[in-house]
Amino acid sequence: MKALRGHRATILCTALAALAHPAGAQQPWQPARNVEIIVNSGAGGAADRQARAAQRYLQTFPGVPSVTVVNKPGGGGTVALSLINERAGDGHFIGVLSTGLVTNRIVGISAIGYEDVTPLNIVLREYVVAWTHVGSPIASGQDLVARLKRDPSSVSFGFATAPGNQNHIVIGMIARTAGVDAKAVKAVIYASGGQGITSALGGHVDVWVGTAGGTLPHVQSGKVRVLGVSSEQRQPGVLAASPTFREQSIDATYFAWRGFLGPRGMTAAQVAYWDQAFAKIVADDTWKETLDRNAWVADSKLSADARSHLEREHKLLSKILADLGLAKSR
Repeated sequence: MKALRGHRATILCTALAALAHPAGAQQPWQPARNVEIIVNSGAGGAADRQARAAQRYLQTFPGVPSVTVVNKPGGGGTVALSLINERAGDGHFIGVLSTGLVTNRIVGISAIGYEDVTPLNIVLREYVVAWTHVGSPIASGQDLVARLKRDPSSVSFGFATAPGNQNHIVIGMIARTAGVDAKAVKAVIYASGGQGITSALGGHVDVWVGTAGGTLPHVQSGKVRVLGVSSEQRQPGVLAASPTFREQSIDATYFAWRGFLGPRGMTAAQVAYWDQAFAKIVADDTWKETLDRNAWVADSKLSADARSHLEREHKLLSKILADLGLAKSR
């Protein structure tokens, strides 16, 4: 009788398990080993700060063994994307998602587009800032436009990390306001924002164009003069006294977006895990502090909405870059 009762109990447990996980249903997934966040630029830039912010949250999650950030600059972000896609179907590898994923293909520097990876989310947006070191003779955005009108090659712009990205778009918009061809403007592209900012502080380029977050410590130290911010209205906090381009009659209003992506071929269970992980991050009480500290603006789109967002952005950015003469001829 005991054997019979034991046999019946086994059958019952098996049946309950089958009801809980019917045939064909995917089992829940979570990281079983170290998670690598691949950054498409060097240390110190916006993408690196984004990755390290996510790392701080993720490594507190129960069951996550460890999280490391790996910087893989080069090729305007294509080195990192290629490395991620070598891990097809592996949810332990994620990377930063930014405007460059879309613009790199439009300007012809990458064959990898948003259709070739797994978009996971959009978690923030950010504005672009143009500045000079305090000893520069360029005193304002209007002064910059006037100089470009006189001689487009007389001003050198520094930015990171790829042609056609959000920083380059704002440079092109400034050039358009000046009535000059964006391709005639002298531009120096750096492998990371941190490297480029150091160069700009040393006077090796006339104007630095980069993310608002990278600007904050140098505004606070009094080392730089902000020429313009690409927001519709002035930003709070450290940038409150910094003028927008719009208020200087410069048509350079634009924001970039950032999130995370995975390699091609991820399973639905893996995507679901990262959906809930990042939903938890952006809902955390301290996430707003992270946004404020980096001059980021809240945004939140999980995997399904992120892909639709990229489709819309591809159409929009194709037009913007074509108008600026930066899109690859087809």
